[in-house]
Formats: sequence, structure tokens, C-alpha cells
Amino acid sequence: MDAENNLERDMMQSPKGDQSSLSGQANGAGTPAPSDAATQESNQEGERAWYVIHCYSGYENKVRYNLEQRIETMSVKDKIFDVVIPTQEEIEVKDGKRRVIERHVFPGYVLVNMILTEDSWYVVRNTPGVTGFVGMGNLPTPLRPEEVSQILRRMEAEAPHIKVSFKIGERVRIVDGPFNDFRGAVSEIDMERNKVRVMVNFFGRETPVELDFLQVEKS
Repeated sequence: MDAENNLERDMMQSPKGDQSSLSGQANGAGTPAPSDAATQESNQEGERAWYVIHCYSGYENKVRYNLEQRIETMSVKDKIFDVVIPTQEEIEVKDGKRRVIERHVFPGYVLVNMILTEDSWYVVRNTPGVTGFVGMGNLPTPLRPEEVSQILRRMEAEAPHIKVSFKIGERVRIVDGPFNDFRGAVSEIDMERNKVRVMVNFFGRETPVELDFLQVEKS
């Protein structure tokens, strides 16, 4: 998890040095593309790597669609190979109903697997909705292999993450099991085991009951 945490921190803190206004992108204005020397310094010539691009939060899917269309029409499939939005399945319990949703792991960011050249930089950088690469100054910084592995492993996790809408001290209603429809206060939340401990009034006594996250909802 350290590599993933470091990546999330870098995304939040790294200056978007090559960002320009969207109007500037439309006519190709803004910061010039990195030179061949600069791209080779960042990544050995001819080697593909994963890069992070920034966009407005909520526009990740639109940016991916726009970029995939540009890759096709501008014939750069030999330089730009894949566009990925890091997501994770999440179970949300609301109004007694459960639904699986896809949550963006890094809102406002999209991953691109590419060989960094002036041409590929131009295609990505001038895609509608893209505000810049993550990197220092004008030089996009490739992700380290361990960072990519952590992200992909998180996306491929079999068990969906459960969105917890309650916190310690709040009252909840039990919606499943032998204590169905009992109400009580949350006394402990175990995120690793997906368990919650609720204090319920049972025969006039406060009794701790351990339940799965999906067995309770906010009262």
C-alpha cells in the first residue's frame, strides 16, 4: 500500500507545470511539448511506460473516450496503447437496498500507457478535457512499476469495498440476521474484517452484537 499512498500524495502535491487553459489547448497553444532530449531523459527511447494525466473531476470517462477517439483518428496506436481510469467496486447500502457502484480511486486522474514522444505528448495534451500531465515542470514523470502494480491489484480485487455510511456513536438499524430490526449505537468499526459492533438493548441490558457491514444501515 505504500507505493499507492505515495502515488496519491504525489498526485495531490505535484505541480501541474504543463497545464494551460482549455481555450489554449483548442488551438495547440500553451506550454510547448518536451523536446526529444527531455523525453529520452525521462524514459529510454522506445520504452512504454504509464503516465498520469489530470482532468476535471467527474470528466474522467469523457476524457478517456475523447483520447481513445484521437488515438484512432490520428493513427498513434503504435505510441499510445491503453487508457485506464483507476476504479474499485463498492457496495453501497441506501434505503435498505444494496447496489454495486464503481468508485474512482483517484478522482480527476487518468492513466495512459504510452511511449513518450513529441507526437504522443501532443495527442494526449491536446485532448479535450485534459489539463496536464503529472510531473515536474514541463516533463511528464512515468509511474514506477510498483506503483502501477499496486493500482492494478487494487482494481482487480475480488471482494468489493463496502461504503460505510455510519460512524462510532451513531444509531443504526440491523437489517439482517437474528437481530433484524433492532436498533442500537455503533461502538466499534473494524475496516479490515468488514465488521461493526453495535450495542443493542436486549432484555433490558445493553448487549454488544458483532455484525457484517451489510447487516446494518443508518437509523
